[in-house]
Amino acid sequence: QVQLVESGGGLVQPGGSLRLSCATSESIFNFYGMGWYRQPPGKQRESVASITRGGNTNYAESVKGRFTISRDNAKNTVYLQMNSLKPEDTAVYYCNAKVVIGISMYDYWGQGTQVTVSS
Repeated sequence: QVQLVESGGGLVQPGGSLRLSCATSESIFNFYGMGWYRQPPGKQRESVASITRGGNTNYAESVKGRFTISRDNAKNTVYLQMNSLKPEDTAVYYCNAKVVIGISMYDYWGQGTQVTVSS
C-alpha cells in the first residue's frame, strides 16, 4: 500500500512563501508521476503541479512563475515551493502519486495539508 505523507502547510500572509513536502513509502521511480492538487473551500479539487518519472513538470496557469515542484530521489520526497502566495491559493493541498499496473492507472493520495493565505 502506497503511503504519502504531506507536511509544511500553515498560515502565511499574502506575498509570503511556504514549502510543502510529500514523503512516500517507496521509491518515487515506482510511480508514473507525482503531483500536487488543491481543493479550495466549496470548490472541486484541481491540479496544481506535476512531475513525471522522467522529470518533466507541468503547472496550472494560476501558479506558473510562483510555484515550483521538485523532488529528492534519495529521500523519496516531492516538494512544492510556493512563492508570492495569494489569498486565492488558500486550500487543502494534496499529494498525488500515479501508478500504472497493466493498462490501468491508479491514484494514491495523501491526507492533505491546509494552506491559508491571509493577513
